[in-house]
Amino acid sequence: MPLARIDLVEGKSVEYRQTIANVVYDKMIEHLGVPEDRFQVITEHKIENFLYDPDYLGIYRSENCIFIQLDFLDVASPEQKAGFYKAVVDELHEKLHLRREDVFFNLFTVAPADWSMGNGVATYNNGVPTDRLDPNSV
Repeated sequence: MPLARIDLVEGKSVEYRQTIANVVYDKMIEHLGVPEDRFQVITEHKIENFLYDPDYLGIYRSENCIFIQLDFLDVASPEQKAGFYKAVVDELHEKLHLRREDVFFNLFTVAPADWSMGNGVATYNNGVPTDRLDPNSV
């Protein structure tokens, strides 16, 4: 049920974008205790429409910067989230030679009532089925 949004400057290959999506997906499951449901959006932007601070907090970002934003139920600890960040960055660096400084994360955690998976139904108003949560992270 997590929703992942990945934003980057246009011009990267389908394989490059798919690798990012696959790494994010795999590491969400491995580190954040989310179910194996895949909902992802990759959005490419013209360079003039992709704005970021190139040296915020002394981290020097290039035009290859990507934004990764997740919406999911708050079942992960701060340590699990930190492990997720590091695992994604390390694997993107290994597979795509993407600079670690160029990966920017933003996680939104939401309540069960914030989801409708279709048909206009508040999917989890009666609770979240236990198979949708990692019992080790609750």
